[in-house]
Amino acid sequence: MWVGLAVLTGAWRSVRVYETAWTWAPALLLFSLGILLYIQSGAHFSWAQLGGLPEVRPGHHDARLITTGLRSKVRHPVYLAHLCELIAWSLGSGLLVCWLLTGFAILTGAVMIQMEDAELQKRFGEQFRSYRSAVPALFPRL
Repeated sequence: MWVGLAVLTGAWRSVRVYETAWTWAPALLLFSLGILLYIQSGAHFSWAQLGGLPEVRPGHHDARLITTGLRSKVRHPVYLAHLCELIAWSLGSGLLVCWLLTGFAILTGAVMIQMEDAELQKRFGEQFRSYRSAVPALFPRL
């Protein structure tokens, strides 16, 4: 996949939407937030769970719905961390290809969140339905 993306985006690799050094300051904040979210997303999860194995391998189902810690504020903190990292690269670099890939990731991430929510709904039923109505998918309520 990475090789395919590199080939597809090669022509735009040096095209900048803008070029300024000050955009790296907010980018650094977003990078830091993304790393913090990644670290906190791993709490109460095994590496197999973080990698999605329970969803794709029969017999690997873990029958626990984690709704504590960071997941009490946002249902999909890993996707939020990805978004922070992608926007940080785009904002800091000003590269057109970064902005295009961020847009692509937003579209595919939205589909993936819907698919993941549907799978969790099937696995956890009413427990997940209550959780979903109380906790936003990506952006925590202020």
